[in-house]
Amino acid sequence: MVSLSSSRMFQVLQGHIQPAGHRNRKTRLVTKDGRCNIEFGNIESSNQYAYLMDFWTTFVEIRWRFVLLLFVASFTGSWFIFSLLWYWIAKSNGDLTGQNRTDGHVQCIDNVNGLTTAFLYSLETQTTIGYGGRALTGHCAGAIALIIIQSLIGTFINCFMCGVILAKISLPKRRAKTVTFSDMAVICLKKGSLCLLIRVANLRKTLLIGSQIYGKLLKTTTTPDGDTIILDQIHIDFLVDAGKDNLFFVCPLTLYHVINKSSPFYELSADTLSLQDFELVVFLDGTAESTSSCCQVRTSYVPQEIHWGYSFLPIISRTKTGKYRVDFSNFSKSVRVTTPHCAHCFETDVDERNHNNHSQENHINQQKLGIDNLGFQVIDIHDSMDITRM
Repeated sequence: MVSLSSSRMFQVLQGHIQPAGHRNRKTRLVTKDGRCNIEFGNIESSNQYAYLMDFWTTFVEIRWRFVLLLFVASFTGSWFIFSLLWYWIAKSNGDLTGQNRTDGHVQCIDNVNGLTTAFLYSLETQTTIGYGGRALTGHCAGAIALIIIQSLIGTFINCFMCGVILAKISLPKRRAKTVTFSDMAVICLKKGSLCLLIRVANLRKTLLIGSQIYGKLLKTTTTPDGDTIILDQIHIDFLVDAGKDNLFFVCPLTLYHVINKSSPFYELSADTLSLQDFELVVFLDGTAESTSSCCQVRTSYVPQEIHWGYSFLPIISRTKTGKYRVDFSNFSKSVRVTTPHCAHCFETDVDERNHNNHSQENHINQQKLGIDNLGFQVIDIHDSMDITRM
């Protein structure tokens, strides 16, 4: 008896609890933080050289670990290469230790008598440290030309590396990190329509000017000719109460998409939603007020992240001091509300209510105007003659 109950409990738990790997089996094109999950393969070698032609964008977009490696390698490499040239000049002039020097020998560089001192002189020259222990004597034309070349190349390396680091720090996508979307989307009634709702918030007090919100529904479709289109894109319109363009994005906004006959969600229901295979990608474009740089924020939702019959909890309140307070602890939280089972059900209910209301209005109007009694006979009454005699 115990074994049967244990096996029964295991089956129940197995039916309700999914393995961790099964939940995340859906592969996203766009991750929750906005990164695109895509790779390019079999690129021709001629196209790969395009990355070298656009080297500035390549260096700006590479990871920080490679930028730091490039930073260290560019400076140390240039110091070492020029140290070899300084060593060669010193050796050619007979300045190294162990070389036979005459009594009237004049060195090209003071105190450069080996590879180590040549490396130190190269570092001091390019970084403009100049400790004073090693310096040019001015008797070698080659040494004068080499110090000019190293100074120019050192300046170029400094400018380039500072520009790359500054560009990476000030990338517009860093501003996008302070704009967040709700973890879940909900479907409920809003203003008399069945809508899909998503919440977005700006974590900074500076605005995103000219913000625009739109979405793309990605799914695999089959054409009438039998061709399969992977990642077919369908445009999704999102609105807020104040419109969809040039939003006053100072506090969290609730975006909604009306599910009507023109919506790709029109055929879905509460039962079939979780069985679908699509990805809803939401975009928010805007210009940062502080830097005037354009940025784009994006996230995605799979069917398992869209809750039918739920509504977001309120998060904006007013304090006693008169300020408006945003409670981000309820930002992604929702509560169950009464919602139609599908869009067809909602439209049917609306039609029935409209028909009933129309019938009731007609009945009231008839009561006000009166109803003709068809069984009532109308008789004309003529003026009777006065037969009274005096």
